[in-house]
Amino acid sequence: MADDTASMSIYRASRTIKRKQNSLFNSLSSIHEDSIFVSEIAQLSQELPLVANMRCGLWYAKKFHSSCYFKSTDGHTNNLSFNTSRLNLIRNEKKEQKEFGSRIVSVILFRQRGGCMIVDSTRKGKRFPDSMSKTIPIWTCVLNRAILNYRNKMNGINKPKEGGTSAQNCGTIVQESLEWDSSLHLPLRVLDTEKIRIDSKLNEWVKVLETSGVDIASISSLLKKPLRPLWISQKTVIWLNEVPDYHDWDFTPIILISASASSDIYRQKTSSEFSWNYIAGAGDDEESWARGLTPILFWNNVYDIISSGPDVCNQTVAKIVEKDRVFRSQRGQNAPQVSVKPKKSASTWSNQSQDQPLDIIVANGISGDLLDSDHGLYWLGLTNLAVCSTKYNIKSSNVDSVLNCDKNQILCTLEDSEAYLHVPVMDSKFDRFSLQRNLPSALNFAELHLKKGKRLAVCCNSGQDQ
Repeated sequence: MADDTASMSIYRASRTIKRKQNSLFNSLSSIHEDSIFVSEIAQLSQELPLVANMRCGLWYAKKFHSSCYFKSTDGHTNNLSFNTSRLNLIRNEKKEQKEFGSRIVSVILFRQRGGCMIVDSTRKGKRFPDSMSKTIPIWTCVLNRAILNYRNKMNGINKPKEGGTSAQNCGTIVQESLEWDSSLHLPLRVLDTEKIRIDSKLNEWVKVLETSGVDIASISSLLKKPLRPLWISQKTVIWLNEVPDYHDWDFTPIILISASASSDIYRQKTSSEFSWNYIAGAGDDEESWARGLTPILFWNNVYDIISSGPDVCNQTVAKIVEKDRVFRSQRGQNAPQVSVKPKKSASTWSNQSQDQPLDIIVANGISGDLLDSDHGLYWLGLTNLAVCSTKYNIKSSNVDSVLNCDKNQILCTLEDSEAYLHVPVMDSKFDRFSLQRNLPSALNFAELHLKKGKRLAVCCNSGQDQ
């Protein structure tokens, strides 16, 4: 028993230290410092547009020309894929902008500017996220090969000659196709075994692109040089007097800027007024730390936030977020209340400083008085809907029905056997269609029981993903 108590104490102490290191001020200070590096690199080739990879990349500069959406999961070793739902090309511009904002790398940028710079970051202690080391290189290679196939087809290459048709009739275009680089370019850190695995799938992915309905003819006419990724991190050595003019290159550069230092070790930093811990890839997973702050709000108020210091940073951000919410609400725009996980009871933690989450949940204007904090069950305002972890003991509450969204079943004894439904929703990193498949049955179940006036608990493994 004593050993268990000691283990729990060590666990709680380590969690407290980690929470303090991952504080809001540390995250925003790290982003602010990394943005200086991004700005310096962007100045080297000012004609190239700066593009943010959603969503992490958006934090690292005040202004971007556009944005794109390349997921690291598409480049994970056991999940290599070329996803046609994230082509980052203009097919139906109005539709894509409506659905995804401006998450596109328009081929128009390649034609007008001759390339682009893409900004992203990672927490993994690596120099580059998988989105940069594999997902984007796969994308550029597949696109190059599809364009080459199209040009060869138009030029009659690999086809029987008809009526005296010869390569001389196509002249320059044939020569351009023959010199078109369609090889796979990966950073040196990618193992040869993985490069071989990727290479073996490329032709299959090209066929997927060609049958997806993308207008390859238009892309081919706009893109004068093949795409090729280049990588820049904080460890990259750049001789300023030897930076080449990209106009002279025989390819269209996609310069991949990894914003953060490649370290998984917390480093103490000291500014003129405050000390703080540097967090690599701090902009990642914003739901877990940003407290409703967005990149736009951050950069519009960056001086006030950074100069507020670690002691009052949370309060400063809360005021900025609430002011913005009220501003949008008064204009009829989408302005939801921000929900923040409540902190543990005072007896659990010895230090309840600004590093702890806010102590209320805001839902329909109702404060934390409605929280069943003893059991970890959180009611949403005055509704009959609550959220909890699957570790929560259903027997200890007055819940009438349970919707289990965890991938695992739980032991649940309710009077009505039909008052329990298990919909195994996987994390989007492992199955991005899982929520889409399970949502209809989950909504029908919730609607059925809530209309009957029953109290419904929606649970998952952590109690925070519902």
